[in-house]
Amino acid sequence: MRIKNLLLSIILAAALAALSGCAWFQRGPEPLEDTPQELAQAGVDAMEQERYNKAIEYFSDLRDRFPFSPHTPTAEVALGDAYMKSGNYDAAITVFTEFAEMNPRHEYMPYVLFRTGLAHFNKFTSIDRPQRNMQEALEYFRRVAQVYPETEYAEYSRYYKVQCRKKIAEHELYIADFYWRTKRYGSAYERYRYVMDNFEDLPEYVEYAGERAKRSYYKHQEHVSSHKRATEEGSWRDWLDWL
Repeated sequence: MRIKNLLLSIILAAALAALSGCAWFQRGPEPLEDTPQELAQAGVDAMEQERYNKAIEYFSDLRDRFPFSPHTPTAEVALGDAYMKSGNYDAAITVFTEFAEMNPRHEYMPYVLFRTGLAHFNKFTSIDRPQRNMQEALEYFRRVAQVYPETEYAEYSRYYKVQCRKKIAEHELYIADFYWRTKRYGSAYERYRYVMDNFEDLPEYVEYAGERAKRSYYKHQEHVSSHKRATEEGSWRDWLDWL
């Protein structure tokens, strides 16, 4: 799925628009070094060159030194993107979350919430691990789809909602299958039933869980019956031995 690069579209446009009227393009006094505009442009250049750690330095510098610059909100979002590109998803989540808390009505909010969800999604490591990040991602994607339904990020969020649901269902099935393999049929049955009851939007998973649930139930009943018989037979033997 092709996702537009907000970074290059909004930062570069904003930076160049501001630069067009500043001393940088005019003859006269020497421009100040490391102005917000220069830092923004340097960050964009670094991103285009895939020098993400350098971009992080520029955008962080802009944010920290010029907190009230009109370029700062864009730099903060760009900083989150730079962390995403570098693979530091925890740092990206922190930056995006802080931005959302401080700018709840900002025009970048649909993008920021979507990217926060995507950062959680990208932290996926293995289906056998707890899927807390998938749950977090799912909540962000739901929020974007519900609160900003007309934006392009709502469309992307709806796609990733399904992917999150699949990962979570696969995790539940992985555990259920593990219980089956280790002959804990009662526990397996409960897990399969959970998938059947909570993932009706994923029919292929529900179908698999349904078949396995039936087999788990029968196996569990067989195990209970054989255990009961063994217990009763043991009691009779003990009584006969006592006689």
